[in-house]
Amino acid sequence: MSIPVLEADHFRLGLFSSNCTGGLAVTTIPERWSASWEDNLRLARLADRVGIDFMLPIARWIGYGGVTNFHEGVLEPVPWATAIVAATERLTAFATVHTAFNHPVVTAKQLATVDQVGPGRVGLNVVAGWNQPEYQAMGVDLPQDHDSRYALAQEWVDVVTTLWQREGRFDLPGRFWDLQGVEAMPKPAAGRIPILNAGSSPQGKAYAARNADFVFTIVGGPEDGADVVRELSAQSAAQGRSAGVLTPTHVVCRPTRAEAEDYLHYYAVENADWDAVDNLMQLQGLHAQSFSPEMLAGFRGRFAAGHGTCPLIGSPDDVADEIERFARAGFGGITMSFVDYVGELEYFAQEVMPRLAKKGLRPEVG
Repeated sequence: MSIPVLEADHFRLGLFSSNCTGGLAVTTIPERWSASWEDNLRLARLADRVGIDFMLPIARWIGYGGVTNFHEGVLEPVPWATAIVAATERLTAFATVHTAFNHPVVTAKQLATVDQVGPGRVGLNVVAGWNQPEYQAMGVDLPQDHDSRYALAQEWVDVVTTLWQREGRFDLPGRFWDLQGVEAMPKPAAGRIPILNAGSSPQGKAYAARNADFVFTIVGGPEDGADVVRELSAQSAAQGRSAGVLTPTHVVCRPTRAEAEDYLHYYAVENADWDAVDNLMQLQGLHAQSFSPEMLAGFRGRFAAGHGTCPLIGSPDDVADEIERFARAGFGGITMSFVDYVGELEYFAQEVMPRLAKKGLRPEVG
């Protein structure tokens, strides 16, 4: 029986960026993740079987250069999510949608349609935009200030949620969209779809507090993450809401810490695509506020290993203990990426998830 991701009473585990070549590992190793549909399908069925809560894709249209042109090949999230929920029984699939590239009326109908395929098992990840080369590739002007980006994103999400809830035909006048005689069927089964938003800048945090069921934010680790959780929870409560806070991680779990660190060194040091790493970090510094200047100054290795996300490196005990620290810091869950999502998730499910169940963070998986 499916447990909607909003209703889960345990620490949530998700998989991030499996729809992108390389996942989050900016590496040249030949066995890096292919992101083919066949591999995503194998991963989704495995995740469904072992009790992973959700999968979260990245939306990309051009790569980051380097030897591999990192994220050159990306499965588009809306059809990807449709196929994921059709092929599974319990798993939630988010669709990542850029507000400047996707018309809200079209998106509202698309996701309500996906919800027909897997009622209660689709989510919406709203992206206000930051990657200027993609805007140029699309022929769209990127607003240079965060306030303008989030004003557009607010009107966008207001249109989408109104269409999910209001019956009949009506007008929706606005600054960015002037909709006349609009109507929307079908509706989501529950009247709405869970919304996730990556809020790290002040504007992003405020936007997420107003709109998101889950705030997806970058932190250095559990220590500074606890303060971030308190801040975001307070902002959400001030809006009369209760958003869960998630953070992304990259996982290298092996029988011993030494084996895990050796593999990390192999793919993320000896064989890192450093040109792509530097291009990615430069774009993050120029156009995004997900990473603070201090993070960008010291996270080059983390970007090679996992796009700047928190490392979970070590033995099964090490990884389970670190996940417990995130739970104690108040996070509602994490996303995970692996170099080999399928093979490494199998090991994670066998060794780490039972440890998390013993800690009271996860249900037993039968």
